[in-house]
Amino acid sequence: MGKVIDIQHLSKSYGTHEVLKDINFSVSKGEVVSMIGSSGSGKSTLLRCINLLEKPSGGQIIYNGENILDDKHNIYEYRKNLGMVFQQFNLFNNHNVLNNCVVGQVKVLKRSKEEAERVAMKYLKVVGMDQYLNAMPKQLSGGQKQRVAIARALSMEPEVILFDEPTSALDPEMVGEVLKVMKELAESGLTMIIVTHEMEFAREVSKRVIFMDKGVIAEEGTPDQIFNHPTKERTREFLQRTFKTI
Repeated sequence: MGKVIDIQHLSKSYGTHEVLKDINFSVSKGEVVSMIGSSGSGKSTLLRCINLLEKPSGGQIIYNGENILDDKHNIYEYRKNLGMVFQQFNLFNNHNVLNNCVVGQVKVLKRSKEEAERVAMKYLKVVGMDQYLNAMPKQLSGGQKQRVAIARALSMEPEVILFDEPTSALDPEMVGEVLKVMKELAESGLTMIIVTHEMEFAREVSKRVIFMDKGVIAEEGTPDQIFNHPTKERTREFLQRTFKTI
């Protein structure tokens, strides 16, 4: 399967502080890649660099064979192909559930309102939120808001969806409903890059796991390699702290 995104020698600095150092990895079509690591290891910054919410300081992001950091590239066209689900939902509070999933399609993809509503209904059904079309975000639980946010990202029908710790702002009892939706999406063949603290989820759904530490990719491999046979001491320490029982 062809590479959809290929990151080469990516770096990101804020002044003299180097947050990402010489990052190299690729994601193939239909692949689910989870990024794990301590807070501050650079995971979320890397995700934000991939969709250009942060501008990388150096390196290349090759998307379908072209470096999108070249000046000639239209980043808005590129971003149309990337969905993003944030930890704080980022729903439009003045729009109901249906409109949250319609607005971007009409404005960015230039779909008619009728077509956008049809697409939105399809994906709200996928995430189990089609009964709440007229609800406003303030009327929803955290888990429901995040499921609407996932439906909104899906409604843009992107090639890749990026998830930035999508369960970290949720009460524990709501985490399961969001992970269930994400697991079903992973099984459907969607290309996903997930920053997560949910280790069991990462172990279960990922084709590949990347362990980040202090701005570098310290280790990567299959879930079995990373969770059961890590080769780096730093990875072992992180997993022992996280799982306590390992």
